[in-house]
Amino acid sequence: MQELAITVIGHDRPGIVADVAGVLAGLGANLTDSTMTRLRGHFAMTLVCNGPQPAAVEAALTPLTADGKLLATVRAVEPDAGGAPRGEPYLVSVHGADRLGIVAAVTRVVEAEGGNVTDLTTRLTGPLYLLIAEVDLPPAAADRLADRLREVAKTLDVEVTLRRAESDLL
Repeated sequence: MQELAITVIGHDRPGIVADVAGVLAGLGANLTDSTMTRLRGHFAMTLVCNGPQPAAVEAALTPLTADGKLLATVRAVEPDAGGAPRGEPYLVSVHGADRLGIVAAVTRVVEAEGGNVTDLTTRLTGPLYLLIAEVDLPPAAADRLADRLREVAKTLDVEVTLRRAESDLL
């Protein structure tokens, strides 16, 4: 058994999760971490599991991808050693009119303050754009980041908030 990173994306339809999870379970692959979502009519899955050789998983997923409506990739990855430094958990939210460069501008200032984006979701609903990011920040970086986010918000004409998150809620 080895750690595998699997991505699946395609036109949304009922049963994608059950089909992929069923294939993995049939191979004895243990699903550990995953994120799955629908994106404008497409369904995307990113999975990490412990399983057999990547070629065996790819072969088992082939019947699901044969019609060209789903694309699946499988690759072996190194297990996380768990030694990466972790910061303090915060939530960044942005909402306002959709415009080019919101994600780039917000994530650039997070990076500039030594932060790490650990999860990010965006949604466009009509003209309203929403971004929610979970970030880990170094100690004492939150006030500086909040100031820089306010500057970015003025430039983009959006509203930005930064608040500490309870790590057990993330």
